[in-house]
Amino acid sequence: MNIDLLVKNVQAFNTIKQKFEKKNVAISGEKFYYISAQELDSLNPEQVIEGNGRYMIPGLIDIHMHIESSMTTPTIFSKSVLPFGVTTVVADAHEMANVFGIDGLTEFMAADTEVDIFHAIPSSVPSTTPELETTGGIIGLAETAELLENPKIVCLGEAMNFKGIANEPESLIRQIIDLCREKRPTMPLEGHCPKIYGEDLAAFLYSGISSDHTHQFPDSLAEKIESGMFIQFQNKSITPENMAVIVDNNYYEFACIITDDVMADDLLKGHLNENLKKAVQAGLPLEQAIYMTTYTPARRMGFNDRGIIAPGKLADFILLEDLESFAIESVYKSGKRMYTKGDKVSYPAKIEEFPPSYLKSVKCRKLTAADLKIPVKTEKSSVRCNVIQKQEIGTFTERITKELPIKDGFLDWENSDCALLVVMERYGKNGNIAYALMEEPIKENGSIGTTWAHDHHNVMVMGTTSEALLKAQHELLAMQGGYVVVGEQETLAVCPLPIGGILSQAPIEELGTALQNVRQAMQQLGYKNMNEIMSFSTLSLPVSPAIKMTDKGMMNTRTQEFYPLVFPEDGVIG
Repeated sequence: MNIDLLVKNVQAFNTIKQKFEKKNVAISGEKFYYISAQELDSLNPEQVIEGNGRYMIPGLIDIHMHIESSMTTPTIFSKSVLPFGVTTVVADAHEMANVFGIDGLTEFMAADTEVDIFHAIPSSVPSTTPELETTGGIIGLAETAELLENPKIVCLGEAMNFKGIANEPESLIRQIIDLCREKRPTMPLEGHCPKIYGEDLAAFLYSGISSDHTHQFPDSLAEKIESGMFIQFQNKSITPENMAVIVDNNYYEFACIITDDVMADDLLKGHLNENLKKAVQAGLPLEQAIYMTTYTPARRMGFNDRGIIAPGKLADFILLEDLESFAIESVYKSGKRMYTKGDKVSYPAKIEEFPPSYLKSVKCRKLTAADLKIPVKTEKSSVRCNVIQKQEIGTFTERITKELPIKDGFLDWENSDCALLVVMERYGKNGNIAYALMEEPIKENGSIGTTWAHDHHNVMVMGTTSEALLKAQHELLAMQGGYVVVGEQETLAVCPLPIGGILSQAPIEELGTALQNVRQAMQQLGYKNMNEIMSFSTLSLPVSPAIKMTDKGMMNTRTQEFYPLVFPEDGVIG
């Protein structure tokens, strides 16, 4: 028989045994044809590669990720991740949908890519309800029904609204879940359920949702898995303690490794391959780490045509120089070599064309000095305020109480240890402005601003002085979105994201460098977190514990009630 490619004497990963074995691997067209320890003399290959003891594993499969987190577009993303061995992803483009609705998702799905990009139905657009946050688009029942007809849709994206899922049978998210179960009974329903235990966890699972990718902890990990939940480990959950739970209980079948969010600057260094290596360093055996980045994610999504080196399966594979360093020598997609060590990423001459309106989507007025003077009617010289306290690890926040001075009838936040956080509606719908205080998020005077504000992507600026806040907000508007960091006297860094305020079509090297400059400028101001940019961008995510901001106000994300800035018994704003 004539075949296209024969890889001889390679250490091929046997998925069933979860071990490497010396094999000869024949490929015909886009698929594996025959894998054998014997010489394949009966085959007539067009090309022969001598394995020389190199290691062959299936292409990596990332089933929960957001392309927009890399702040680039599908075409550029595809080119950027192939060198890291990623050949299939399931993208939940709810950021694009929050800005542009189903039209934005359609634009994403139309992109020409080398990596196979499947899509999830964005279930959380908005992440809560229109009464709690303003977004540019909404994915409701009609949009869900339309998307269910698209073959690129393989799952329901992360359902976030715990209250609506667990306690409100008539909520929109429950109706979306029910529609998916009716139209595609076996389609995976993905979940977002941080710090949920006991009966609350049971209620979440009872709805039909059966996975979680959020921050995991050893004390709840076993409970989730033994309750039937499939766990997707993102970077911050890949800890020795969590890996020990998997290893000690032989839970390999019930979990996988994902990326969720990889920023543009981190994408310069790696993607899912880096999380695989981190899992091994944290105690997961290498063979099981490969299994959990190829086979278990494929089965979770019903990809029965990939994730294993076997006859009839897609010939997506990686050749590794050695296992210890996981050094990639070459990457093949559908039997074709797409990358060899040393190749530079080359971008196509023509990339996605977005509608002109996507470049003029930030419709927000300029802040004025008067906007930052907060009047308080009170007889007291100071008032108690609800304040957001961020953490230095992860994206969780807490509510604390602080006493702030009153000066000439205004809240004197500039002479306190708090910064002012402002969220402004940017879609031209209502002009909302909401205010909050943060406990000393930065050590130096300055301001940080972005339109990449999970998930509503309104304009969000935080600063210690009015001057810095105004400068950051004005620069954001001028460049139609992105990130900006302002010091006491000057702008320290910018990263323009002109497509919807969340994306750029700059080469990933240029975009990544700009974002790295933003990260370093945040560090220069004294913003502390394991991921400064994600920490700041999720201050606006109203489904993440415990207190976050929308254009409607400062929200208790569990009860979905808004906190007043000033305690009512101390004073009234206005």
